[in-house]
Amino acid sequence: MKQLVLTAHAQVRLQERRLDPKWVESTARTPDWTEPEPGDDALERRFRAIPQGDGRILRVVCTETDTTIKVIIAMLDRDARRKL
Repeated sequence: MKQLVLTAHAQVRLQERRLDPKWVESTARTPDWTEPEPGDDALERRFRAIPQGDGRILRVVCTETDTTIKVIIAMLDRDARRKL
């Protein structure tokens, strides 16, 4: 299993936004859907519905290598909708 690494920025934002690290990990590892990050091909947006978060969608922006998943930022995204 790849190591999950949170940037210092992501760690601060998780605390400020009171996001459960388990939500972030599950979203990064097994998202409901993904999208490219606009303007940066190296990053990917990963989304997952969080039932404990009143059904809101968690967006995790990350980059992945052969050995790690690096989380750049995480936030509850009120406007997230899966594109069909």
